[in-house]
Amino acid sequence: MVTKRIIPCLDVRDGRVVKGTNFLDLHDVSSPVSLAKYYSDNGADELVFYDITASAEGRALFTDILREVASTIFIPLTVGGGINTVDDFDRVLKCGADKVSVNSGAIKNPALIGEAAKKYGDQCVVLSVDVKRVDGKFTVFAKGGRENTDIDALEWIRRGADAGAGEIVLNSIDTDGVKGGFDLEMLDAVCNIVSVPVIASGGAGCAENFTTLFNTLPKVDAGLAASIFHFGEVKIPDLKKQLHKNGIPVRI
Repeated sequence: MVTKRIIPCLDVRDGRVVKGTNFLDLHDVSSPVSLAKYYSDNGADELVFYDITASAEGRALFTDILREVASTIFIPLTVGGGINTVDDFDRVLKCGADKVSVNSGAIKNPALIGEAAKKYGDQCVVLSVDVKRVDGKFTVFAKGGRENTDIDALEWIRRGADAGAGEIVLNSIDTDGVKGGFDLEMLDAVCNIVSVPVIASGGAGCAENFTTLFNTLPKVDAGLAASIFHFGEVKIPDLKKQLHKNGIPVRI
């Protein structure tokens, strides 16, 4: 049986980890390097590093901090933010990333997913999608949740998986930072249309939310969270013990 992954997320702005609610009102948390090392040493299965303002500011992702993070940890690292070309993939992978996450860059140029998958393999390409309900429809947002694209999220995710994305990170803007639990309705809809791994992001408030996620939606491969891990509200070793106790396979 495939083990479920627990993935902390570092949202990085101006070289610092930040966290907000519904993608807004960002507050300083910590150094990405020290936080990354802490997670690597304390049971995280993978780590996600997002340069969250790169796309909105129209610049390339910061690579100096990324190199330092990559050299500090011993778990797989997914990196995103300002990824617009295959050259951006190359640059980030050379800094030590294992997988590259595309979001706004793929919206601007959908062919990027297939080009990158062909060059680096499907397993390297992660399609990250920021989704919010607009008039009852799951809608894709770009530039860190700032821009409504009017793109149907389910259709976009299906296209991305067909083009070669090896993994989907579903970020629910509606539940982000609210700590009321993962967006099970949205996740269920996505799991029903793709066969690649789906990572749930947005809404974790306690360990029970992860238990509910994996018990309700066995197709979900991983749970991603930020603030509950950053502020010590949930410690990953304790979370994994609880999941194991509930019959959910995890790497202890």
